[in-house]
Amino acid sequence: MQIAYSIAIGEEKSMRYAIYFTPPQDDPLTQATARWLGRDPFSGEPVAPVAAAPFSAAEISFHTAAARRYGFHATLKAPFRLAEGETEKGLIAALDDFSRHSEPLCVPRAVVRRLDGFYALVPEEPFAALDAFAAGVVTGFERFRAPLSSEEIDRRNPESLTPGQLKNLQKWGYPYVFEDFRFHMTLTGRVPQSEAARMERAIDAFFGPLLAEPLEITSLALFVEPEPGAPFLVKSFHELGWKKERKTA
Repeated sequence: MQIAYSIAIGEEKSMRYAIYFTPPQDDPLTQATARWLGRDPFSGEPVAPVAAAPFSAAEISFHTAAARRYGFHATLKAPFRLAEGETEKGLIAALDDFSRHSEPLCVPRAVVRRLDGFYALVPEEPFAALDAFAAGVVTGFERFRAPLSSEEIDRRNPESLTPGQLKNLQKWGYPYVFEDFRFHMTLTGRVPQSEAARMERAIDAFFGPLLAEPLEITSLALFVEPEPGAPFLVKSFHELGWKKERKTA
């Protein structure tokens, strides 16, 4: 599924693309997180702030501001500019082919955990198949990624990275791949320790039984940042599974 956005000739090189996992637009978890974060990345439309006891709507909006620009997602191939000679059309075609030849996955149980101060949905237990799938996305689409500029490298605070993370940044454009990969779907910005217990109650109250459901990885999405600092939008959406296609052909 490709979502139509108007792009002027020559603008592709100034845009950034990212390959993320996000559930389908009509999935209950997608709809809930659009209300929670205050934005639908499929339509690009803002969503009215919500209250989640014990937080007011304004407080939830404040705590989700950092995550709102990106939309509900798990990073597989971090934001990148297109390499010389590559096009958006070619990237979408490659992502469609990769998706059709990839098996869907199911995380038996996902839980909300606090990671470096922010809250995210993560697998309850290590999941080697998901880690391998993510690694395949990193390597499989590397030809589409333009080298990072010095400014882009600086924004990653390279002095704070481990030697392995710094090597990943230089070679793959993102520090947290392969052995440093950690599948997570961000729900908040950094929450002070003094607010942590309240935030956990708010997340439990808002999402309720949705967090008890298995997390099915059945799709990939190409997100696009139309200009620096702009909210990310779903450009194209790709279901996983060539076997399903063959059975219905």
